[in-house]
Amino acid sequence: MTYALFLGCQIPIRLQQYETSSRAVLERLGVELMDIEEFNCCGYPLRNIDFKTFLLASARNLALAEKKNLNVMTLCQCCYGALKKADFLLKENPSLKKEVNAVLQQEGVSYEGKIEIKHLLSVLDQEVGVETIRKKVEKPFEGLNIAAHYGCHALRPSQVVQFDDPGNPSIFDRLVEVTGAKSIDWLMRLECCGAPLLGSNDELSTEMTLKKLNNGQASGADYLCTACTYCQIQFDTVQQMILSRRGSGHPLPSILYPQLLGLSMGIPPEPLGLQMNKIPIREIGS
Repeated sequence: MTYALFLGCQIPIRLQQYETSSRAVLERLGVELMDIEEFNCCGYPLRNIDFKTFLLASARNLALAEKKNLNVMTLCQCCYGALKKADFLLKENPSLKKEVNAVLQQEGVSYEGKIEIKHLLSVLDQEVGVETIRKKVEKPFEGLNIAAHYGCHALRPSQVVQFDDPGNPSIFDRLVEVTGAKSIDWLMRLECCGAPLLGSNDELSTEMTLKKLNNGQASGADYLCTACTYCQIQFDTVQQMILSRRGSGHPLPSILYPQLLGLSMGIPPEPLGLQMNKIPIREIGS
């Protein structure tokens, strides 16, 4: 299995541990990752500002991967949603595809819609397989309760992203439980993390975040678990900021899924970037 790894903009700058932990885990599972240096922003930040620019940015990434005949794997759910949206629209609208390709052809590339866009979780669940992962687990967790946070952009719009049942998803729960941990049932598991409002309405953004954290704690979670760049930043960096301003509080640490999986596979904390999380991940073992 070989994928073009699409990191997006935020991971190299603000969440390097998502990349390092994903690479460490995927290497042990036999998934090869190829880096395409020419990849640009997925276009997501421009989607509601300049639609054509968003579409061109996404299509260019897909065209670069097509040129190398590689399917794309994303770590960020926002990037996943943006690339899937562009792919969907270009397949549905031949005139739009023609217009975009007229620009792309200036670089010697074109979008034909011949590759797939996968998120890390779908690669692990559908391509690698839970049973294969289970065989690699060396230190299964016992008595560890995880609140899996699904995020928004991998689930909706469901006809575009085709990731899981948007009303009752299960992929993340399966992948959490293959580590031996329990994926708890919690009321707010499908609610937004609040990240899209940060910077425009900080009060509402942090209120949404706190509601999720409080619900996770009340439901018995030891950790939140994320598989999205923005969600992790919200639950880790922003949570730390909230606690710092208040001067007290009991954090609910957030761990990236490849960090959780990596620990269960016996990978040491440092290659998983646990030391880079803002809210410390205390030692969790079997």
